[in-house]
Amino acid sequence: MFTIQQIHEAHAKVKSGADFPKYMQDIIALGVTSFETFVFDNHTNYYGANDFQIASEGFSKTLTIADESNVEQFKSDLKSHQQGNTDYMTFLNDCAKSGVEKWVVVMDKMTCSYYDKAGNEMVVEVIPSV
Repeated sequence: MFTIQQIHEAHAKVKSGADFPKYMQDIIALGVTSFETFVFDNHTNYYGANDFQIASEGFSKTLTIADESNVEQFKSDLKSHQQGNTDYMTFLNDCAKSGVEKWVVVMDKMTCSYYDKAGNEMVVEVIPSV
């Protein structure tokens, strides 16, 4: 199966949200079937075939997730990030301010769903092919 080191090597190529589709292809090739990233500390749980699971370590400094979600602000911030206008840390901070607790990527559907603290789906996007 895959390792956190392999995932970090693939992620190191990502400079902005514009690079996300290529990153998806890289980690699919490693065997990742889905993952969930938690905004407060950026730790990620990765899943593979046969119930394989591995997690990355989070940041020592954590972000506070807003209790009230702001879907419209998040959509605006997400679009800006996807256009390459913000780096990853800015995006994480924007997520926290808009009440995004986590996002879940499902490879066979090529979707990325963003959730608030109450577990409500805020935005679902289809990840474009490379």
